[in-house]
Amino acid sequence: MEVVSNKDKFRKKCYKVLKNAKKHSYIKDKHIQKHLSQMIKENKAKDIMAYIPLSNEVNIMPLLSLLRRQKLNIWVPFMEGKSFRLVKYRYPLRIKKYGIKEPNNSYKYRKKKIDIALVPIIGIDKTYKRVGFGKGMYDRFFEKEIKNIKKVVFVTRELCYSKDIVTDDYDVKADIVVTSKGVGF
Repeated sequence: MEVVSNKDKFRKKCYKVLKNAKKHSYIKDKHIQKHLSQMIKENKAKDIMAYIPLSNEVNIMPLLSLLRRQKLNIWVPFMEGKSFRLVKYRYPLRIKKYGIKEPNNSYKYRKKKIDIALVPIIGIDKTYKRVGFGKGMYDRFFEKEIKNIKKVVFVTRELCYSKDIVTDDYDVKADIVVTSKGVGF
């Protein structure tokens, strides 16, 4: 008999919300990118942790192109085992496990702190902690690196929110959430 946690039930509900949010996703994603760009500028961020989007995540690829033209340092996940480390965002991108795109391995290590970390989410609960895809990669990464990250920004098209606590102690907590409807917290 399989035991289904409250987090798993909530995650399934959120997948449905995100599937419906795909309608007009181009317009929603443009709004989100505008908010993120403004936030990066206001915070004078130079080192940004980003992600290369999956199909149900906010497409921030045009934002990444803009940030590259502005000569900002963009760092993206490079999967290693059950977690990841950050590598410099560069081309070519290749598809790896779970359909995740990433640059080739880079041995250029980040020496500075991350000013802003852009983190895709499925949903959040009342503690403002992340419900992700269920693999725990971001949780493992943040457990080691949170001291090096100034601001954590959750990114989603539509906010899926639980009034109950469905997250665990180790789940990542946001400083702010950006959706197609604006900026929250």
